[in-house]
Amino acid sequence: MKCVICKHGETQPGFATVTLERGPTTLVFKNVPALVCDNCGEEYIADKDTRALLSHGEEAIREGVQVDVRQYLAA
Repeated sequence: MKCVICKHGETQPGFATVTLERGPTTLVFKNVPALVCDNCGEEYIADKDTRALLSHGEEAIREGVQVDVRQYLAA
């Protein structure tokens, strides 16, 4: 797909690091599958992966996690 940010690059399958922050909680997910622009590096995360990340984030907040770095494991 053509990158909607730079309008020049094409996206390629790759991986991203996603950081979620809310209040005192900071979560970092590494190796999240993404489409990555070969020109500007913009990362596009699929809806199903976004939903999973947000679900993991809500769970971490309920558990009182303050800072955590995790490897993303696709379901």
